[in-house]
Amino acid sequence: MTKLKIKTGDTVRVMAGDHKGSEGQVMRVDIAKNRAIVEGVNMVSKHEKPSAKNPQGGITKKEAFIHISNLSLIDPKSGDATRVGYEVRDGKKVRFSKKSNEVI
Repeated sequence: MTKLKIKTGDTVRVMAGDHKGSEGQVMRVDIAKNRAIVEGVNMVSKHEKPSAKNPQGGITKKEAFIHISNLSLIDPKSGDATRVGYEVRDGKKVRFSKKSNEVI
């Protein structure tokens, strides 16, 4: 299993593809497939059958997965896209921004 540098709750920017430039918060990460769901990005129309939860049925809009390689973490300090590094600080492994060298 690979270690991903993007986690649930991170703010990311889409760097490639149809939704290039859009930003949002990571809602879910699929580690096995290297994909994430980003809030408000990659919206798809889903046809839903009527059910107890949704008695009307119909077409709903929802976010679809997007590949991790197309996402870049937003540096909380500068607001720019940055790469992520790992190092041990005070005996604890932490993620840090390669641009500002700040702990994320």
